[in-house]
Amino acid sequence: MTALREALMFRLDVDPALLRETDERRQLRDVLREFLAETCGPEEVRKQTDGPRGYDQVLWERLAGEIGVHGLALPEEYGGAGYSFAELAVALEETGRVLCPAPLLPTVVLAGHALLASGDRRACERWLPGIATGALTATVAGFLHSAQVTAERGPDGWLLRGEADFVPDGEGAGLVLVVARAPDGPRLFACEPDADGCDRTARRVLDLTRRQALVRFRGTPAEPVGDAGGVPGIVDAVLDAGRTALAAEQLGGCAHALDAVVEYVSHRTQFGRPIGSFQAVKHRLADLLVEVEAARSASGYATACLADRAAGELRVAASAAAVACSTAYRRAAAEYVQLHGGIGFTWEHPAHLCVRRARADETLFGTADDHRVRLAGILGLTGRPD
Repeated sequence: MTALREALMFRLDVDPALLRETDERRQLRDVLREFLAETCGPEEVRKQTDGPRGYDQVLWERLAGEIGVHGLALPEEYGGAGYSFAELAVALEETGRVLCPAPLLPTVVLAGHALLASGDRRACERWLPGIATGALTATVAGFLHSAQVTAERGPDGWLLRGEADFVPDGEGAGLVLVVARAPDGPRLFACEPDADGCDRTARRVLDLTRRQALVRFRGTPAEPVGDAGGVPGIVDAVLDAGRTALAAEQLGGCAHALDAVVEYVSHRTQFGRPIGSFQAVKHRLADLLVEVEAARSASGYATACLADRAAGELRVAASAAAVACSTAYRRAAAEYVQLHGGIGFTWEHPAHLCVRRARADETLFGTADDHRVRLAGILGLTGRPD
C-alpha cells in the first residue's frame, strides 16, 4: 500500500486558474451553444453525414470565421488567437453535445499539435494559418494505428509508399501528416493527398459523424517535418492531446444525454404521474449524474495540464480522463435510449447517434482497459499485486 500511495501522489503542477471557468470561457460557451442549436440539430447532423464531405462546409467556415474556433489555441504568429487549450476545450465540449461532424479533432487538435510539437517553424508558417482560418483541413496517419509507410528519396524529393488505415477524415483532408520509415529511422512527413500517387477509400464505420479512410501512397510527394529522431515525442504529445480533446467532446455528449433524459422523464407520464417521479428512475439519473460529474473533473484536470504544458502530469491525466469520460459516455448513451422507452430504440430518434458516437469513441485512442494498463505502467504498478 505504501508503494501505491507514493505512486499516486503526483504533484498538482498546473495553474489552479485553469480549473475554473472564466467569464470569457462562459461567454464563448453561450455563443457556441446558441449558434450550434440553430445550425447543428439532429436533422442537420443526418444531412451533413449523408453529404459528400460528411460535414457542412458553410458551418465549418462560420465556426472559423465568425467565432474563431479553429485558431483558439494556435499561436498568434501562425494566425491563431493565442489562447490556451482550455478555451478550445470549451468549443470541443459544445460541438460534442450536438455531435457536430466537422473534423475539428483531426484538423485542429491532431494535425495542429503535430505541427507545433515538431518545432518546424517553416512547416508551421506554411500550414497553420490555413488551419486557423478554416481554409485547410488536415489529419494524421500512423499515430492512432501503426502504418506501413516507407519514405524514399526520389529525383525531386521524398516519396511515400505504403498504406495507412482508419485515418480520421482521411478521405477529405487537404493535408496528411504521416509517420513513415525513412533510411535514418522513423520521420514525420507532410503530403497533400490530392497530388498524384495517392488513393483514398472511405471505410465503413459505426459513427458516421467521424469518417475514416484507407490512404494508399504510391510514390506520393512529401516533405519532411521536424528533425529526424523526434517522432516518438511528437506522437506521444499528439496522442495525449487527442485523448484530452476527445474527453472534452465526450463530456459534452454525456451532458446532452443527461439533459435530454431529464427533460423527457419530467414530461412523460405513466399511471398519471411523470415517470421522473418514480424512485427507480430517480436513482438511475442520480447515479448517472455522479458519473458525469466525475468525468467533468477528470476532463477538466487533463485540459488544465495540457493548457499549462505540464507534460508529466498530462500522461496520467489524459489516460485517467479517457477512462472516466468513455465509461460515463457509454452509460449516458445507454440511459438516453432506455429511459426514452420505445421511441428511444427507433431510427427516427437521435439517441442512436449518441450511442454510435459513444461506442466508436471508446476505441479511438484505446479502450478504457488499455488506458488502465498504461496508467499502471506510468505509475510503476505493472506486475505488482493489489
